Amino acid sequence: MSDLMTNDYKEFLVDIKARIRQRQYQAFRAVNTEMVKLYWEIGESIDLKQKKLGWGKAVVETLARDLQVEFPGRNGFSAQNLWFMRQFFGTYRDQPILQPLVREISWAKNLVIFTRCKDELEREFYLRATARFGWTKAVLQHQVDNKSYEKYLLNQTNFDKTLTPELQAQAVLAVKDHYTFDFLELADEHSERQLEQALVQNLRRFLAEMGGSFTFIGNQHRLEVGGQEYFIDLLLFHRRLRCLVAIELKIGAFQPEHKGKMEFYLEALDRQERLEGEHAPIGIIICRDKNKTVVEYALRTASRPIGVATYTVFPELPEAYRDDLPSPDAIAERLRLWDAGEVVE
Repeated sequence: MSDLMTNDYKEFLVDIKARIRQRQYQAFRAVNTEMVKLYWEIGESIDLKQKKLGWGKAVVETLARDLQVEFPGRNGFSAQNLWFMRQFFGTYRDQPILQPLVREISWAKNLVIFTRCKDELEREFYLRATARFGWTKAVLQHQVDNKSYEKYLLNQTNFDKTLTPELQAQAVLAVKDHYTFDFLELADEHSERQLEQALVQNLRRFLAEMGGSFTFIGNQHRLEVGGQEYFIDLLLFHRRLRCLVAIELKIGAFQPEHKGKMEFYLEALDRQERLEGEHAPIGIIICRDKNKTVVEYALRTASRPIGVATYTVFPELPEAYRDDLPSPDAIAERLRLWDAGEVVE
């Protein structure tokens, strides 16, 4: 085979492989959609029969045995799963906004959401986030355990004043109010350098905690301005926002001067390292503690997009967080804006 034919064949093979993978993914999505639709219909049928004929638990157990005889090896038709199907239908039958969303993710992920989330808005958050970020079941469970719903909705940023409307909705999802780094196995007393090194050594779990769509560029990222060197603790790239994300780690409480330093870094990144087609960089200051009023005042005068968050090295989050959530109408509006931010131009 000549070199020309070899090159043509390689390109041909790459194209065929890409087509196969695309069709496999489409087939998987189609099968998943039909499976969730089937489980919805079974749950609806059980619910209707129970209400109309007064069928109880014994009938569902009998149905499970008969279905397993007819379809051996199908664990999806256990008595417990049939009850989950009924609960699934009952949870969403009066929620027209959520009904299309449940078909975008697998049954196993749906099971996590409708059994563990407390209300419609929380379920909508995890349904949308799971579909958008492609969370696995394990990642989804981690996000629920670590109360990502509350952490996202309480975040403090100035994105509404520094980003275009097209970018705001997606950028809000890039910053939580609180990060849990319990996987680091750090002592409660540690240095900023120790925190940074531990995050880099546990990169996969760190990026998962950040929430999806981030890729790692480097730590102690060097900038040169006016002949002087400066170093950003962590530099990431957000694939959906198509922008650099500078992260500064602080083991103490947030101070107003942290905002000025971050603005300086963002200005340098924007002028020196932003590539064609990328949006302006954003910054995240992750500190041990913060006074929300101080953060609000500091960000009010910031000209660059910045978010301020806290962290712990233990899996703890005050229950009071739920009491501080925005109103249901405000939460619903933010979730609806996700659709507008799905494709960033």
